[in-house]
Amino acid sequence: MRLSIIAGLALVAATSTATGQTRDSARGRLLYETHCIQCHTEQMHWRAAARARDWGTLRMWVQRWQGEAQLQWTEADIDAVAGHLNETIYRFPRPATVVARPDALR
Repeated sequence: MRLSIIAGLALVAATSTATGQTRDSARGRLLYETHCIQCHTEQMHWRAAARARDWGTLRMWVQRWQGEAQLQWTEADIDAVAGHLNETIYRFPRPATVVARPDALR
């Protein structure tokens, strides 16, 4: 019984994570297309002089430019836009996310 509860919680966590990533990806795309695309063509991101070299620098550049544009994005917005760019262009490995263990819920 206990094992089936743990398996069920793991399935819910995996489903929630996938749904959240899809939602974040759509939000990141919307924010990027609304606020960034007028100056940033796709070519800008894949050119040889691209400054983003990993997930951390990609996120840093998104944070920097949203500040320059005075967009006042939240950390979640910055992550969503960086995630969108990463999924569609860069494909950098992302840091592992921490998922609560089922035994930590007791």
